Amino acid sequence: MAAMFGSGLANQTGAAIGALAFPVLGPLGVVALRQYVAALVLVAVGRPRPRDFTRRQWWPVLLLAGVFGTMNLSLYSAIDRIGLGLAVTLEFLGPLGIALAASRRRLDAGCAALAGAGVVVLMRPRPSTDYLGMGLGLVAACCWAAYILLNRIVGRRVPGAQGSAAAACVSALTFLPVGAVVAVRHPPTVGAVLCAVAAGVLSSAVPYLVDLITLRTVPAQTFGLFMSVNPVLAAAVGWAVLGQGLGLPEWAGIGAVVAANSVSLATARR
Repeated sequence: MAAMFGSGLANQTGAAIGALAFPVLGPLGVVALRQYVAALVLVAVGRPRPRDFTRRQWWPVLLLAGVFGTMNLSLYSAIDRIGLGLAVTLEFLGPLGIALAASRRRLDAGCAALAGAGVVVLMRPRPSTDYLGMGLGLVAACCWAAYILLNRIVGRRVPGAQGSAAAACVSALTFLPVGAVVAVRHPPTVGAVLCAVAAGVLSSAVPYLVDLITLRTVPAQTFGLFMSVNPVLAAAVGWAVLGQGLGLPEWAGIGAVVAANSVSLATARR
């Protein structure tokens, strides 16, 4: 439990630290550096052999690479516009949607309605509402859902962690020209680069390695239930690190999404 909590805290802290580099690198530059760090870590762990991949193995790997990059870019762009807590909550709708869509229980239909009510509260019309930022958060949610489904396919077709590592490499390669353009147009400072690298380590390397360890001993249902804490952690870290305070309606919306996931998983049959 301590490891899972630490993994979630590292993930959200990394995103907050990465946001500190937005004024210099922008979300695009931070995501590019994060992709590089993720690729280095996953290659060291997975040790892919792409020459041995067949065409049947390559197409889901390439799709996973595209989804991986799009997910991170849309999430960090959303964080830049609407804050860490709201962006992560909207992104969390991806795995929650998959869990609820696979069920036929009336209770899960109620959980879906509860989560939908939370989203309505978060996206209610206000003079300061940033609909583009909200939309980017929903794009990240769709990408996370696709990421989960593609990972299942890659896991069945490619042995070990080779598929995820190859996808991370392809994604990092596509961001190389992006990183070069950002570096030319917005010369990076040492502090901004360190923040972006820290985001890659804390939000990619640490959660991935910790999840590998915890999933060997923790049931998948318990693991999924504990993931519900991430939107709350994101809101707390956003307030502590970035000064992004939330009002009572926003906390109510986040609580509704978290409660929907918790109730659905806690009552699920084995």
